[in-house]
Amino acid sequence: MPGADPDRVGNPDGLDAGAARAVVFGCAGTLLTLEERAFFRESQPLGFILFRRNIASPEQVKSLVRDLRAAVGREHAPVLIDQEGGRVARLRPPHWPNHPAARRIGRLAEQKPAAGREAAWLNGRLLAAMLFDLGITVDCAPVCDVPVPHAHDVIGDRAFGGDPRLVTELSRAACDGFLAGGVLPVIKHIPGHGRAFADSHQELPVVDAARAELDATDFVPFRGLADLPLGMVAHVVYRAIDPLRPASTSSAVIGGVVRGVLGFDGLLFSDDLSMGALRGTPATRAQDVLAAGCDVVLHCNGDLAEMRQVAAVVPGLNGAAAVRWRRALAVLRPPQPMVEEELRARLELLLRDSERQGDGVCDEDPTARGTPALALAAGG
Repeated sequence: MPGADPDRVGNPDGLDAGAARAVVFGCAGTLLTLEERAFFRESQPLGFILFRRNIASPEQVKSLVRDLRAAVGREHAPVLIDQEGGRVARLRPPHWPNHPAARRIGRLAEQKPAAGREAAWLNGRLLAAMLFDLGITVDCAPVCDVPVPHAHDVIGDRAFGGDPRLVTELSRAACDGFLAGGVLPVIKHIPGHGRAFADSHQELPVVDAARAELDATDFVPFRGLADLPLGMVAHVVYRAIDPLRPASTSSAVIGGVVRGVLGFDGLLFSDDLSMGALRGTPATRAQDVLAAGCDVVLHCNGDLAEMRQVAAVVPGLNGAAAVRWRRALAVLRPPQPMVEEELRARLELLLRDSERQGDGVCDEDPTARGTPALALAAGG
């Protein structure tokens, strides 16, 4: 996928787009079972997503990624992961370094906007380098939600902050960093999860805010990032738009708001079908999100019996969804050269000086020291 020819990306490895089913699946462990291999070969999902249960070591992850692609016979089948930094990180020490939660970068940006944007770019670029090395080509990040006081901490420090404009700027910088590293970002959770007072992993959040309030806050980052190629829709009810259905199963939200008001025309993933916010069988959940306007179903828990139900009802990736996937792939370029140690040191300096300033210790502008990130990325 990295550096793919735009004339071939909609038809990777010589297959019609419809040969790939409009679903991304997880798997159960660190190795594929024979039964999983056979199922993936038969069902032909668009791609795969990895979780902590699938991670042991760098070589093991590389091998698993190769085996997943071999199972579907497509060298460039996308492999996704949630590697945000902070508490949402599937790749962890001792094999991979910790990365900051988005809120740490947001605090820096509140003090020094230019330094914050640089830190967001650096973090995205370094995360991309880590993933690209493993063969992972899509990161379900950044979180572009705008949390409100007293909301459930399912978002919390995963978001850059409570200012929609700041969230937009830092999310853009992070996405630019991912793309510079040859990895596609997924903006989430469209049209906004920050106002939820429940965890959609466990139950269905309901947002009572007026439409004007949503337009002025929650929707702002997604409107500003609408040109990006991939997004993920939230399992959240917005009563002002659709009082009965969560965004992921609501054509009023997806068609009227996401595609209409926000102008997002990238490929839209559902959030995980396995989450407690949704009701019904795995098959009916898949049908509901596709009928509402999602392009690709995301089923993450690796339960083979559930995956069989989903595969039985999910069609091939065709029509507008296939066009959107082609456009996403056409955005990818080979990673820009970088000096990883220098970029990592620069990021640590920015964050450390920001935190010291917050304690009244350091007044120096960290952007005035060291080599700027973009110069380092070019090997300067």
